[in-house]
Amino acid sequence: MARKLAIGSRKGLILYVADGDGWRYDGVRFRGTPVSMVMQDRRDGSLYAALDYGHFGPKLQRSDDSGATWQEVTPPAFPKSDEKDAPSVLNIWALEAAGNDMPGTIWAGTVPAGIFRSDDQGMSWKMNEPFMALPERSQWGGAGNETPALSSMAIHPEDSRKMAVSISAGGVWQTGDGGKSWRNTSKGLWAAYMPPDQAENPNVQDVHQMRCSPTEPNRLYIQHHNAVFTSDDGGETWQEISKAFGFAVAVHPKNPLTAWFVPGEKDEYRLPKDETFCVSKTTDGGKSFLQITKSLPVKPAFDLVLRHAMDVDQGGEKLAFGSTTGNLWTSFDGGEGWQLLSGHLPPVYCVRMLE
Repeated sequence: MARKLAIGSRKGLILYVADGDGWRYDGVRFRGTPVSMVMQDRRDGSLYAALDYGHFGPKLQRSDDSGATWQEVTPPAFPKSDEKDAPSVLNIWALEAAGNDMPGTIWAGTVPAGIFRSDDQGMSWKMNEPFMALPERSQWGGAGNETPALSSMAIHPEDSRKMAVSISAGGVWQTGDGGKSWRNTSKGLWAAYMPPDQAENPNVQDVHQMRCSPTEPNRLYIQHHNAVFTSDDGGETWQEISKAFGFAVAVHPKNPLTAWFVPGEKDEYRLPKDETFCVSKTTDGGKSFLQITKSLPVKPAFDLVLRHAMDVDQGGEKLAFGSTTGNLWTSFDGGEGWQLLSGHLPPVYCVRMLE
């Protein structure tokens, strides 16, 4: 069960601790600094926070005592080059720990889209060169950014050599050998923003977020720019289950057929459809959806939930999500009802339940 709630926001890392049947504010770390990503390595309890210093680039901090104290570690970086168009890391958008078969190994995904591996708790990083050498990168495009971004990583819980990553916008890519080779697995995805003859091009798909079931790794969910998709064959093929726009995805830790989304209205709007805010929940793998509005804002609502700003705890009953308007909601009944924990936060970028 979750003991802490970590909120990456425009003004720092905001922490709450479990207090009976609720949450108690536990202060802010990195006060005034945007925090783009938070990750807990459940193998050793270490906590990572990615900081966005804008012009000065990203930084990475690690805590070994549940966020009480922090030490700066090395952020991932592209190799130095004199080339005019050489990339530099603008942001750390994904952090994931490998499984017990790769002790000490963590992965990072960046903007621009790059993959980095650390085998020493973030003290040093190695760029994945085969991923950077993919010829299909020339077809990738920026989606909300000027450059393609790596939006999520899904590591197989039993074999860390197997990993799927999503690109916004560049589709889904998988490796089965720890990153030595990559292949596109975007069959079934389609892009409404492309001309009809390019709609199914696997290299232009804008995958906002992708999540894998912890107990059934063949079951994955994608919140795409123009629809929600699921896969029951390990991400080899995808099936549309809803035409809703949105960013965030949470998957039940024990029941692979249960997942949560926060739908919205796409493109130039990026707000709740008809200004009516809800959480969308499926318990049958996307065959049907329950639109939950209990204790959520009534019309008009303008909250947008970003791709990393929703999470569920290891029991599957506690959930939390935050919005760009600084609202933070929590649920203790599997997302059937919600409570406003705070309505006065900075814009929320990332929400993570900590054990």
